[in-house]
Amino acid sequence: MNGAVVRRFLGIIVAALAFSTSAVAQSSDQPFSKWFKYNSTAAAKWQFTGDPADPLRVEVRRKDGPQGKRQKILVLYPRPSSAYDIEMSEILRVLEIKEHNPDILVINFELKDAAGQAAIKLAEANKYDLILSMGSESTEWLFKNYKGGTIPVVTICSKDPVQLGQMKDYGSSKNNFAFTSLNVLVDVQYSYLKELKPNVKNIAILVDSKNKSAIETQGMPIVELAKKNNVTTHWVAVENPAESKAELAKLIPDAVEAMRKNDPDLSNSVFWITGSTAVFREIRTINEFAGKVPVLSVVPEIVTKGDDTAALAIGISFKSNAQLAAVYADQILRGVAKAGDLKVGIVSPPDIAISFRKTHEIGMRVPFDFFENATFIYDYEGVAVRFIKDE
Repeated sequence: MNGAVVRRFLGIIVAALAFSTSAVAQSSDQPFSKWFKYNSTAAAKWQFTGDPADPLRVEVRRKDGPQGKRQKILVLYPRPSSAYDIEMSEILRVLEIKEHNPDILVINFELKDAAGQAAIKLAEANKYDLILSMGSESTEWLFKNYKGGTIPVVTICSKDPVQLGQMKDYGSSKNNFAFTSLNVLVDVQYSYLKELKPNVKNIAILVDSKNKSAIETQGMPIVELAKKNNVTTHWVAVENPAESKAELAKLIPDAVEAMRKNDPDLSNSVFWITGSTAVFREIRTINEFAGKVPVLSVVPEIVTKGDDTAALAIGISFKSNAQLAAVYADQILRGVAKAGDLKVGIVSPPDIAISFRKTHEIGMRVPFDFFENATFIYDYEGVAVRFIKDE
């Protein structure tokens, strides 16, 4: 496998429980509560301050940090996302463990050029030490507008930079960017899929048509690889994210009927959920209309307790990605590495998440090595029985 491969060790990567409770809203009375949330661990260790006059900014400081120089970090958000809540909470956890005591300014620039440029000017004028680029949209904007800038940038919760054309390979950038990737290389994911369904005939790929990064790095690569293997793909695209539930209620049954044409009993067909928030937040609707067709995901957090879960996921969890990004941030802040010298960070092996409650319900067999290597497992009652604990 090309690129920087960061291998996880038991006990290092983080506890992961249900997706719906991974980032608990602790900021409901704050002016930024509509777009910025964090979990109870972060709430216990960090102080979050907002200004009603500027609700798109959050100042974050440790409640009881070590004395000494206070480094400055700017975090750029493009919009609200439950994935960003998880990643930010984990970034803070690791920075605290690594004994950093920074002044952190989080800005939701809403993908507006003027707001983004103002944030960069503020960071440069105040000699910030690091910029964290939250999400593929922020990363795309920063790469276009700040490549070669004076402040190092670490990307978080962002899709594969090679597939997006931001890097030519998985080496180092030689500029001010240190990339991490939320993606598992597609040939790796496909090999898992073939082990799960050796005679797979149909893959219905669920995407948000507005989510460019998910389409380019998680949707189209599967289409291309499936075509080479004579597997039929069905593009299930939500056009209006605000109406995704209603759209999926029509699109999923249509996809099921299309798959029956070459797989009448649907025993060799699957749904494949990409990392599109507008899609995976509607897992209940997807399950309702998918019937016995397995619903798989590239996002491990979509496998969770209870009934509203994917059957299985093969990917990189938001927490795993955040921990890797935090390691890069730590190295840069301590001066032991430069952003441009760090290779593209890819977590390997991927996280495997299994809901035996759901696989039993739909009659799907899970290969033993999936169970053996799974990071997250939910039993027949939908209760978490395996997860990796915090240090």
